[in-house]
Amino acid sequence: MKWKPGVGVERTWEIARKEALQVFRDPRARGLLFGMPLIQLMIFGYAVSTDIRNTSTFVVDHDDSRASRDLISAFAGSGYFRIVGRSDRSSDIIDALDHGRAIVGMEIPAGFEKDTGNGRGADVQLVFDGTNSNIATVSRGYAEQILQNHAASMVTMRPPIDLRERAWFNPELKSRNYNVPAIVAMIIMLICSMLTAMAIVREREVGTLEQLMVSPLRPIELIIGKMLPFAAIGIGDLVIVTAIALLWFKVPFAGSFPLLLLASLFYIMAALGMGLFLSTISKTMQEAFMSNFLIFMPMILLSGFMFPVSSMPRAFQWITLLNPVRHYLVVVRGIFLKGAGIGVLWPELIALFVMGIAIQAFAATRFHKTAG
Repeated sequence: MKWKPGVGVERTWEIARKEALQVFRDPRARGLLFGMPLIQLMIFGYAVSTDIRNTSTFVVDHDDSRASRDLISAFAGSGYFRIVGRSDRSSDIIDALDHGRAIVGMEIPAGFEKDTGNGRGADVQLVFDGTNSNIATVSRGYAEQILQNHAASMVTMRPPIDLRERAWFNPELKSRNYNVPAIVAMIIMLICSMLTAMAIVREREVGTLEQLMVSPLRPIELIIGKMLPFAAIGIGDLVIVTAIALLWFKVPFAGSFPLLLLASLFYIMAALGMGLFLSTISKTMQEAFMSNFLIFMPMILLSGFMFPVSSMPRAFQWITLLNPVRHYLVVVRGIFLKGAGIGVLWPELIALFVMGIAIQAFAATRFHKTAG
């Protein structure tokens, strides 16, 4: 029978409409579509933060002078450190760190005020609990900045370097501004890939996939019809997350929404292709769910979402180039925080487009073979 474009479009639309109705009638699917994005936004917007506040600090002050008390007040008043104990014995710092009562220990030597008063400067010892390397590293940076600012504020102390810092993007260095836009990448990849895989596997489980394949419906019409609703859902989640990020969390948006939409379309192609691929290696919905989880977690870990790609071993840095999540995160964060345009982001856009086409083609080929 000769294929007619008009008839093909109509059949594709009917498959898409049927799939959309089936998804929105399922209470579990509705919860996944609308509940999960909101939960993830709240978690990453409020609970998950690399900002260090009120770090428990134990102080040993051998000088007990006005200068030493001013330094302690500078630490306590910064908001980054909370003084949980004081002593005049050095061993008490180790005891506080060993028993988990403090994360940072500060020891001010005797003669601190005298040394700072004659312009020679004084030594202050800082000890950090390295159990959590992230907290120790960030706390050390804050402590060094406080010490330097305090030294510069003292007339008698002349630091050899006058350091003036400014963050060009994200001036307040809020991790929320960095994390919340990236939630879009997680939500789109998870929802589009999972729902696509489970929708097709569900047809296989109930035995209707074979009926669809032997019907006048062409495989490409079935694939596109199955994917269209989830592509629309992905765009809807993009709009929802972006609106909440801007209106609720006050995340700055310095770029172009049309450019973000274009990049998201390329990214959605890759996510849908991933779901189609998972449907070819899964026989049950439980297998599809587990397969999606096993692939999803390494993609997130190797994307730069939680750990900088530049800190990874060289081999893994090359592997991340094949990860669409990595490229999309560069685009999202660049558009939100930097206002980057297509002149800067074109390598990532090309990578997303090529990977989207490649994954779709590979998954469609496997689908033809497994369904045929």
